Amino acid sequence: MTPHELVAILDKHERWLGNRNGGVRANLAMIDLQGMHLAGCTLQSAKLSGAILTACDMTKANLSYADLFAAHLTKAEMSGCNFFRADMRGAHMRGARLKGAILREADLRGGALLDGRSSGTSVLKSDLGGANFDDALLSRANLSGADMSEVSMSGADCQGAIMTGVNLSGATLKNSNLAKADLKGVNLSGANLSGAILRDCNLAGAILAGAILKNADLLGAKLDGVDLSGADCTGANIARGAENFSLRIQRSLEGHYTWINSNGASGQRADLQSEDLAHIDLSGVNLSGANLKGIKLVGANVSDALLVMSDLSLADLRECNLADATLDGTNFRGSDLSGARLDGAELGSVDIKGPSGKPTGRMWPANLTDTKLIGASLKRTNLRGANLTGADLSYADLTDAILIDANLKGAILEGAILDGAAMPVRSDDDDD
Repeated sequence: MTPHELVAILDKHERWLGNRNGGVRANLAMIDLQGMHLAGCTLQSAKLSGAILTACDMTKANLSYADLFAAHLTKAEMSGCNFFRADMRGAHMRGARLKGAILREADLRGGALLDGRSSGTSVLKSDLGGANFDDALLSRANLSGADMSEVSMSGADCQGAIMTGVNLSGATLKNSNLAKADLKGVNLSGANLSGAILRDCNLAGAILAGAILKNADLLGAKLDGVDLSGADCTGANIARGAENFSLRIQRSLEGHYTWINSNGASGQRADLQSEDLAHIDLSGVNLSGANLKGIKLVGANVSDALLVMSDLSLADLRECNLADATLDGTNFRGSDLSGARLDGAELGSVDIKGPSGKPTGRMWPANLTDTKLIGASLKRTNLRGANLTGADLSYADLTDAILIDANLKGAILEGAILDGAAMPVRSDDDDD
């Protein structure tokens, strides 16, 4: 097709859109338009199925409601394009640039294409690999099954998008908004989701090996069957409700609740030894007296919880939020609390009571011997009388913490912030 012919078709199409005389809807299906200049053109509702638009300049073109089924848009320049509700099933956009494009409610699923050389059909996956979707608007778009490997989607708005089974391996989604998106079974291995908003999205069965989720917000996200052990979740807001864990764990938590509220008359003390409860939300929960030895609570939210006289020895509590928790008399021996947040937490002693219920005068201090508290935040934490023998508090923030009568023998305080901290009185034994 010559440029002159194309201009004539575009002119008639605009007339058609405006219901003017001589107007004809543009039908460019299966036409080879490689490298053509379509920047700023109005192709709303145009027929472009199977069209070859490779390397075309379509900057800020209006393609809303257009039929782009199985169109070839490889390496096309489509920044600022409007694809609102466009049919882009089976489209090929590998290496295309769609920075700031509008793809709200667009259909980018795979599609079945009739094969004229046979009696069958062939299913085409939408190929968007390596495309640039930075700052694009993809809210409520349907991208199910698309190949979006190594795409750049920094700052993209994908709220409510349907992205089940999408291949996003190696993709860059920094600061993107994926709130309430359906990402079931998506492949995000090696993807960068730093600062991304994933609130209330469905990530069930997603692959996150090697993914970067630094400072990402996953509050309320569905994470059934998701393994986060290989992902970098530093600073991420991840809260997994108990309903996301096995029925056995749920029953153990429910049984402990009954045990606590009946003073041991019914229910059963929770035994969650060596269980993996990473990123669970246990804020405000009462797990006092529970056996949590060797438990994995990496990135968990245990703020405002009650864990008095519990066993948390040899536990993995890295990046765990224990702010304002009551942890008096709890055993943390040998646990890793690196990067944990214990601001305002109570880690003091418990006054042991006798069979009659009266205090015996015997105090049971919190045990933090040989714990790792590297880089932990202990602002205003009450550690009065706690046993911190051999604890590593390197670079921990102990601003305004209370350590009166605490045992710091052999503790490492290199780089620790002690501004306003109430320290124990040194004795001659401390020099041994």
